Amino acid sequence: MPRFAANLTMLFNEVPFMERFAAARAAGFDAVEYLFPYDFAMEALAAELAKHSLKQVLFNLPAGNWASGERGIASHPDRVGEFQEGVGRAIEYARALQCPQMNCLAGIAPQGVARERAEETLVANLRFAATRLKEAGLRLVIEPINHFDMPGFLLNTTRQGLDIIARTGSDNVFIQYDIYHMQRMEGELANTVKAHLPMIKHIQLADNPGRNEPGTGEINYRFLFAHLDAIGYDGWVGCEYKPRTTTQAGLGWIEAHA
Repeated sequence: MPRFAANLTMLFNEVPFMERFAAARAAGFDAVEYLFPYDFAMEALAAELAKHSLKQVLFNLPAGNWASGERGIASHPDRVGEFQEGVGRAIEYARALQCPQMNCLAGIAPQGVARERAEETLVANLRFAATRLKEAGLRLVIEPINHFDMPGFLLNTTRQGLDIIARTGSDNVFIQYDIYHMQRMEGELANTVKAHLPMIKHIQLADNPGRNEPGTGEINYRFLFAHLDAIGYDGWVGCEYKPRTTTQAGLGWIEAHA
């Protein structure tokens, strides 16, 4: 079985955020991920990780005003300075939390900006971030997201992500492969992961339709988990799903898919 990390943004929503670390450990998780750490003091987050013997395996670079609907600013030509400042802030958090990698959300294509220019901005920003992160001993990943859930998002497929990475010319940008998003966009999950395994450094899961826990939809997770083991995937799998009821009530999927 792969190693699973609890996504604290999605799981244990029945308790306040800072109490979710304890809930994750009590549920048997060894690692956590979540969207953003920046609303909390890095010392407080680090203390929770240490207290519950948890590893922080992923969080996102600052992505603009999430509450107002922004989903990343890396493709916005007029916000390059803000993006670069965010990279520095993220590195500070990563060091404090001993987190080895960060995800850069490409963002929704900015209005009034040609796609070519938006992509050029994204490539330049990724090159900058990858260099800064490499200097700090950290890794950068990017995540294709389906356009049904997030209309206008700039990266939608594995191929697009790989093409953008190639344009950066960097050896420190990789793919975060979200099984749910890629099932909706392209299918062919097992062969895609196998073909691009060296470029995939983090995986996330949810079933489809509904984005609920494995076993509630059409994806054959028993097969996929065995497949990941067979091809030698050694990274974490983030549990980024919406529990049908409560997280604890739905956790039987792990044993059921062993």
